[in-house]
Amino acid sequence: MEMFLTLLSGICWCVVYEECIRLAVKDKTYAMPFWALALNITWEGIYTYQDLRAGVGVQGIVNVLWFCLDVVILTLYFKYGKKHHDIDSSSLFYLWTILGVAAMLVVQLAYVKEFGLEGHLSAQYSAFAQNLIMSIAFIHMLVKRGSAKGQSMLLAVAKWIGTLAPTITMGIMSVNYVVLACGILCTVYDLIYIVLLYKVKKSSK
Repeated sequence: MEMFLTLLSGICWCVVYEECIRLAVKDKTYAMPFWALALNITWEGIYTYQDLRAGVGVQGIVNVLWFCLDVVILTLYFKYGKKHHDIDSSSLFYLWTILGVAAMLVVQLAYVKEFGLEGHLSAQYSAFAQNLIMSIAFIHMLVKRGSAKGQSMLLAVAKWIGTLAPTITMGIMSVNYVVLACGILCTVYDLIYIVLLYKVKKSSK
């Protein structure tokens, strides 16, 4: 059961990342909120390195794939993100983006320092905290844009299931209340986002 849920989460998040890339190219915009992207790429960079050092496993392979896809998403953010910000200078936009990624790297390393790598608490706590931030950020992006540009129902549903699966394995099966609380809140916000996105898409037809 745990292996199935791990694979389900990995597949769903691959779909999320694939959709972020496809929609960014199609709509010429970024499809993942920046702070969510900054947290994701730094998390995956750290734990991909750690997992590969410990030996090749399912989660390690999944993390490598996620990290590579995040690099593409970040590249597309550099390409299309500037027009969504009130920054006239391209240099300042790039500097602000790099600074944001560096800041989130510091946050991720602080989790590692506080909880260590044994027992995977740092990975779990930081992952679910950033997933909660991401769930709220997608709603904010939808409301701010006032359109479904760069967004799809497939992405929204895959994100929900991709977070729900590890909530079950890490929050319920392993009984972790921090993970469970963040996971439940992610589901609440993800379902709100799905409903709002459906209404926006329906009204634009």
